[in-house]
Amino acid sequence: MNNIESYDQLLESLKEYIHDQADLDLIQKSYEYATNAHKGIKRRSGEDYITHPLNTAYILTSLNADSTIISAAILHDVLKNEDITYDDILNNFGKDIADIVNGVSKLTNLNFELETKDDINKQRKILVGLTEDVRVLMIKLAERLHNMRTIESQPLEKQKEKALETLEIYAPIAHGIGMGKIKSELEDISLKYAKPEGYNSVVSKLNETKEQRDKYIETMIKEVSNLLDENNIKHKIKGRSKGIYSIFRKLDKGKRFEDIYDILALRVFVDTVPECYQALGIIHSKYKPIPKRIKDFIAMPKANMYQSLHTTVYGIDNQLFEIQIRTYEMDEIAERGIASHWSYKENGGHGGKSNLEQRLQFFRSILELNNEQDDLAFVKNVKEEVFNGAIYVYTPQGKVIELKQGSTPIDFAYRIHSDIGDKMVGAMVNGNIVPLDYELHDNDVVKINTNKNQAGPSYEWLNIVKTENAKSKIKAYFNKIDKEEAIKKGEELLYKELRKKKIIFNEFLCEENVNKILKEYRLNSLDDVYLSIGKSNINVNSIINFVLDINENKEDIMLKKSMNSNYDVNIKNDIIVDGIDEIKVNLASCCKPIPGDLIVGYITKGYGINVHRKDCKNIISLDERIINVRWNANPLQKYPTNIKISALKKNDLLVTIISKFGNNNITIKSINTSECIDNVIFDLTILVTKKDVLDKLINDIKSISEVISVERSYV
Repeated sequence: MNNIESYDQLLESLKEYIHDQADLDLIQKSYEYATNAHKGIKRRSGEDYITHPLNTAYILTSLNADSTIISAAILHDVLKNEDITYDDILNNFGKDIADIVNGVSKLTNLNFELETKDDINKQRKILVGLTEDVRVLMIKLAERLHNMRTIESQPLEKQKEKALETLEIYAPIAHGIGMGKIKSELEDISLKYAKPEGYNSVVSKLNETKEQRDKYIETMIKEVSNLLDENNIKHKIKGRSKGIYSIFRKLDKGKRFEDIYDILALRVFVDTVPECYQALGIIHSKYKPIPKRIKDFIAMPKANMYQSLHTTVYGIDNQLFEIQIRTYEMDEIAERGIASHWSYKENGGHGGKSNLEQRLQFFRSILELNNEQDDLAFVKNVKEEVFNGAIYVYTPQGKVIELKQGSTPIDFAYRIHSDIGDKMVGAMVNGNIVPLDYELHDNDVVKINTNKNQAGPSYEWLNIVKTENAKSKIKAYFNKIDKEEAIKKGEELLYKELRKKKIIFNEFLCEENVNKILKEYRLNSLDDVYLSIGKSNINVNSIINFVLDINENKEDIMLKKSMNSNYDVNIKNDIIVDGIDEIKVNLASCCKPIPGDLIVGYITKGYGINVHRKDCKNIISLDERIINVRWNANPLQKYPTNIKISALKKNDLLVTIISKFGNNNITIKSINTSECIDNVIFDLTILVTKKDVLDKLINDIKSISEVISVERSYV
C-alpha cells in the first residue's frame, strides 16, 4: 500500500466498502475541517500537513475501518491548532469522534524513555492503559506507520530514535491486537533505520536467492493445489513472504540463513475448520513433516486471537516449506486482528464496540505477560497489576508515571529517583499541599518538594507506601546505614582485640596480611572484613589466629566443639549446630533443604558450615568434616525450594495455580515456563516455612484437574 497525495485517492479506496452516502458525507466534512485547521502548515518533507492525516486514514481503509474511525483519523491532529478545542469537535462531529481525537492527542504528548527492558515493558503498558477506546490505538498505529514511511526527512539521530521506539513499543502492540500486516511493515521499516547494516544484509541475501525461491514456491503451490483438488477441498494458495525483521532476528540469534525454515512458505485458505485439518492430513500424506514444527493454533489460539495450523514439510527437491492452513475468516483476523471484529452499527451502534472493548480489556491484561518479560515480573504483574489495576499520574513537566492503585506521593517520589525520595519533605497534588499518605488518582499532577539537608526517609514510610519499588529503596537506605555502622563496629572490635594481644594495628593490616585475609575468607575489600566481623559472620580471633599462623585452625575448633555434648548453645537460629553458637551457616543450593528435611552439616574451609539434605548426592559419600545439625522446632524464616508442575494447556491455568499459594502462605520467587504441543511445564522457586506446608501445597495443586504431576525438584 503506497502513500496517497489527495483526498480523491482516499475516497476511491473508501468507496470499495463504504456505500452509505451519509457516511461519505461525514468523512468529507472531516476532511474540509482538518484542511482548514492545518492550512499553511508544512511537514518537514515540504508537503502540506494535511497529507499526514489523509494517509493515516488511508492506511486504515486496508482494515475496512468505518466512517467514525476514518473521520477521527483525518481529525486526529486538529487539537494541535490552539484555536480548536474539544468542544469544537464535539459540536461539529459528536462525542464519539471527539473522544477518539482527544485520546489520540493524549498519546501524542507522551515522551518515551527506553533505557532498560523495564522501561520498554512499562511504556507499552502506559500506552495501552491510557487508551479508553481501542480505536485510539488503531489510529495511533496507522499514524506511526505513515510517519515511518516518511521518516527519511528527519535527522539521522531522530530516525534511529523513532525506529527503536517503533520496534520496542508500537510493533509489539500491533502484534498484541493481531494487526499482523501493520506490525510487519512497522518492523521492516524500523529495522532499516535502527540497524541499517542488518537490514541491508538480509535484503542482500533475499535478493541473491529470490529467483530460485520464486521457482520453488511456484512449483510447490501447483503441487499442493493439485493434491487438494484431487481430494475435493476448495481452496486458495499463495506464497507467503517472510518479514525482513523476522529473518534478521533469527540471524541475530546465530542461525544461518540456510537453516531458517520459513523462508519458503505457503498459506492455504479453505472454507471451514474441518477442512483445515483435512488439508493438513492430505499434505502430510505426500510431504514428510517435521514433528516438532506442527502447531495447532486453531484448537489453542494465541492471546491476540490468531488461529491457524502450522506445519513444516520436506517439499520439492527436499526443500523445507512452512505451510499455514486457515479459513478465510481466520486470515482476516490474522491480518487485521482486533480491527476485524468491530461492527459499530450493530445493536444501535453499541454491540460491536462493547465486544471490541472486552477484547481490548483482555489484551491489556496479557500485554505484559509475554515471553519478553522475566517470570518473576510475570507473576507480580498477574497478582498486583492485572487484578489490582494501575493509575497514571503526571510530573509538572507532563511525563506520565505509572503506579499501583492506592499509591502515595512517596511512591511517586521514589519512582522518579531514589534521591528525590530520600530528600522528600512534602508534596503538592494539582497545586494543593497534601499529606504524605494522600492516595493518588488518575491524571493527578504531582510535585515533590525536597530539601538537600533532609536526613533521609522515615521508618514509618514503610507502613505508608504501596509499591515494592518504594519499599525496596527505603529499605536500601537503612541497609546502607546499618552496613556503615557494622563496618565501624567491626573495625573497632578488631582494633580492641589486637590491642589486647599487644599487636600493632597498622602492622597487622599490612598489604600482605590483608591480601591473605581476603583470599582466605573470599572477600573483596577490607571494609568487607570489618562488615563480616561487625555482623558476627567471622570471629575476630579466627582472623588473628589465621594471620599469625596459629596451628589449631577454626575448622578443627568447630569439630571439637561439635563433639562436646556438654557445650551450651543458644538456639535462637533456625539451624542448630551441636556444640557451637554464632557460626556462619549456609544452605546448600544443590539440594535446597527446608525445615522438616533430615540434614547434616559440612565444615568448609573459611566459609562456615554448609547444610545439606542427608540424601544429597554431593554429601552422601563424605565422612570427614561432617557434623550434626538440626532444625529449630519453631523456624522463623521461609526457605527456598523448587517444584515442577506438569499440566495440560489451559487459559488462566497459571492464575489458578497461583491462587493455591496464597491459601498456604507460600511466596513465589520465580517461575520458568516451557511448552510443547499439548502440555506445559512450570518450574517454580518458592519460599516455605517447613516441609509439611510444602506437602500440603503439592496436594492442593494436584487437585487441579489439568495438572498431571507435581514434584519437588533440585535445579
